[in-house]
Amino acid sequence: MITFVTGQTNLLLEDINIESNLDSCINYCKKKTLLGLDTETTGLSFIEDKLLLLQIGDIQNQYVIDALTINLKPLSEILEDTRIKKVFHNVKFDYKFIKQNIGCRTENVYDTMLAEMVLTCGKPLKYGLKVLILNYLKTDISKSTRKEFIGNDSGIFTLSQIKYAAEDVTYLLPIREKQIGLIKKHSLGKVVALENRAVLAFADMEFNGLNIDLNQWEALSNKSKIEKDETLVELYNFILKDRNFEEFVPKNFTLSLFDDEHVEKERELKRKFNFNSPQQVLRLFQKVYKDLDSVDAKVLQPIKFMHSIIETYIKYKEKAKLYNAYGPKFSENILSDGKVHTSFKQIVATGRVSSSKPNMHQIPADNSYRNAFITNDDNWVFVSSDFSSQELCVIATGSNDPVWIEALSKGEDLHSVCASLAFEKKWKESSLDDCKYTKNKSACNCPGHKKLRTISKKVSFGLSYGMSAQGLSDAVDVPLKEAEDIIEKYFATFPKIKDFLARLGKEGLKKGYAKTFPPFERIRWFDEWTPRLNNAKIKSKIERKSKNTPIQGTGADMTKVALVYIREMIIDNNLPVKLVMTVHDQVDTIVRKDFSDEWKIILSKIMEKSARKILVNNLLKAETEISPCWKK
Repeated sequence: MITFVTGQTNLLLEDINIESNLDSCINYCKKKTLLGLDTETTGLSFIEDKLLLLQIGDIQNQYVIDALTINLKPLSEILEDTRIKKVFHNVKFDYKFIKQNIGCRTENVYDTMLAEMVLTCGKPLKYGLKVLILNYLKTDISKSTRKEFIGNDSGIFTLSQIKYAAEDVTYLLPIREKQIGLIKKHSLGKVVALENRAVLAFADMEFNGLNIDLNQWEALSNKSKIEKDETLVELYNFILKDRNFEEFVPKNFTLSLFDDEHVEKERELKRKFNFNSPQQVLRLFQKVYKDLDSVDAKVLQPIKFMHSIIETYIKYKEKAKLYNAYGPKFSENILSDGKVHTSFKQIVATGRVSSSKPNMHQIPADNSYRNAFITNDDNWVFVSSDFSSQELCVIATGSNDPVWIEALSKGEDLHSVCASLAFEKKWKESSLDDCKYTKNKSACNCPGHKKLRTISKKVSFGLSYGMSAQGLSDAVDVPLKEAEDIIEKYFATFPKIKDFLARLGKEGLKKGYAKTFPPFERIRWFDEWTPRLNNAKIKSKIERKSKNTPIQGTGADMTKVALVYIREMIIDNNLPVKLVMTVHDQVDTIVRKDFSDEWKIILSKIMEKSARKILVNNLLKAETEISPCWKK
C-alpha cells in the first residue's frame, strides 16, 4: 500500500493513503529489520539541487514523503538505527541528499548497485536499477517519469510520480534476496559487507569536499599554459629548421616591406599545421620513421630517441593534457559552497577506486597542485596517512621471499637491497666512501647507486603490472637487450618472486578469474576467457591481469578497511575529524589543530590495524603527516 505523506491539503489521489505527518511511517519502520529507501531530486548535485521526495518501506507498504512540505528530521531515528538494514541502489547519491537536507547520517546499508559490481567485477555490464530489475525480476520498467522531477521544484506531484517513486522501493528487497544467493555461491559475503560499510566513508568524503586556494590554482594554471606554449614553439621550430620536414614549411606567403621572413613563415606554418591533429602529426613523423602508423604515446615512447621532435611532442601532449584538465576549466568543478566535491567509483576491475568530476586521482603527483587544496580555516589542518610500500609488502607476503621480507621488516631501503644483489659487481664498483647504504642499508646519494636503484625500483613496481622488457627499456632509457638481461638477472636473484607471479598467471588462465588475498578474496572475472582459449594475445592479457589483480586489489581491500575503521572511530567518539580524500594507499583527513597530534597517532594505528587484517605478518607500516594543506 502506498501512503503519501505531505503538508498539502485537499488532495484526492486514487488508491493512495494521504497523511500529514510521519507518525505512522516511523512506527511502521521501527518494527522492521529490512527497508528499501530511495529519493527523488531536481538534479544530481546535493549542493545545487533540491530533495523532492524520500520514499521508504518494503513490499507491503511504501511511504512517499513530500520533502518540500514535511519536516524530515524525525526520520533520523530510523536512518541512523544500526539495527535496521536500509537497502538502496547507489546509496552515495541518496546519502548526500539526506545528510544535506535532514542533517543526519544513514547507517547499516546495503547497496544493490555495489553488490552487483562485486558479483560481476571485470565484466563489461551495466548496473542501473532498470537493468537489475530486468535481470533478476524479469520485469521491464520505464524510467521516463524520473525526468519529470529534473528541475521541477513546484511541489505539485502527480499520481504517476508518486507511484513511480514508491515502485522503486518495492524492487530493492527482492533484488537483494536474489543477489545474496549468488554472493553465497561465490563466497563473496565478506567483500560485499566491506563495500557496504566503506561506501559510507566514500559518501562522507564526497559530502565534505575540499576547499581550494583559487589564487594559487590560477598561478599554476598560468604557469602550465606558458610551459605548454613554449613546448609548442619548440615543435614548430623543428619543422622550420630541420630539412627532414622541408615539405611542411610554407613556400608561398606575402611579405610587406617591414615583414620578417622567419616570423611570417612561422605564422603561416601555424595556420596550416596543427600539432593537435593526429593525422598531420603522423604524416610529419613518418619522415623520421616511415613505418609509423600511430602517434599514440605508447607507440611513440619506444622510438622517441629517433628524433628530438618526437620526445618534445610527447612532452607537449603531457603539458596540454595537464592544462586542459587542471587549467581554467577546473574551476567549473567548484560548487557554490566554494568546494570541490569529487565522485568516487568505488569498484573498478581490480577492486581499486577511481575518481571523476573532477579526477582527483590524476592531480599531478608533485605537491604544487595538491598544496592548493586547503582547510580554509587556520584552526584546522590536514592529517594524512599512507601505507609504506603497500604493493611491495603484498608481493613480499605472497611470495614469502626472505630478502624482501627481511628488508621491509627492518625498514631497509628495498630498492637498494634488490639492486645490490641483482647488480652485485656494478653496485660494489659504484660505492663511494660516505655511502649511506653501506652503513645502514638506506637509500644513498652515490650517483651509480642511484641509477641502479632506479632500475631496480622500476622492475619491482613493474612486476605487478607484468612489465615487459620493452617497458623497462622505455622507463629507464636502456637498450632492449640490456632490459631483457636486467629482468632475467632480477628473477634469477629472486626466484620466489618469479614463482609467485608465475603461479598467479597460471591460475588466472586456468580458472578464468583472479582473487585478492584472504579474508576478502574479491573476484575479478576475465570476460575474454574460455576453457579452451587458444588466442595468444588474449592469454597474455589475462596472465598480466592475473598477476596485477591480487596485488593491486589486495591493497585496495586494506585501504577500504582503513576507511571503515576511521569513519567508525570518528563517529563513535565524536571526534573533530573529517574524512576528505583517498588516493589508492593514502587516506586524508582534516582535523582541528588542537587534536592533530593525538589524531596522528590514532590514524597510524588504524592504518596498521587495517593492514594486519590481510597481511598478518605485521610487515606493512603507515607513514602519517600533519600539514596545513593537502600533500602527497
